[in-house]
Amino acid sequence: MAQEVQVTKACSLQASGGQTEGMIRQGAITNQSDKICASAKPHTSSGVHHHGEQDTVVYALCGHGTVVSKGGKKRQDLAPGDFALIPAWAEHQEVNDSDEEVTWIITRSGRAPVVENLERWGAST
Repeated sequence: MAQEVQVTKACSLQASGGQTEGMIRQGAITNQSDKICASAKPHTSSGVHHHGEQDTVVYALCGHGTVVSKGGKKRQDLAPGDFALIPAWAEHQEVNDSDEEVTWIITRSGRAPVVENLERWGAST
């Protein structure tokens, strides 16, 4: 039997799931599917973290942000329309060095988002 269509209105989004300082994660379809939305205020960054066994696909909706990885040595900028793949267990950090808010649409491979905050790079190995 087919499932019913589920709609989540933007005005009903609230912070949900694991949070990392500097990022606001809002569950749009949590526990119904594996999609969430994240935004970052100007001049903020998340802590170093990974998403356990979940692969993460990021679509940059608006603003210019950066994904930092490889122990803090690699910076990859995302502009509106760009995509990024963050593999399972990949330590990373989201950074917004700009004067504008950044909004990313995020899809993970699990129904409920996993966020493992780390004290420093390499703390999960």
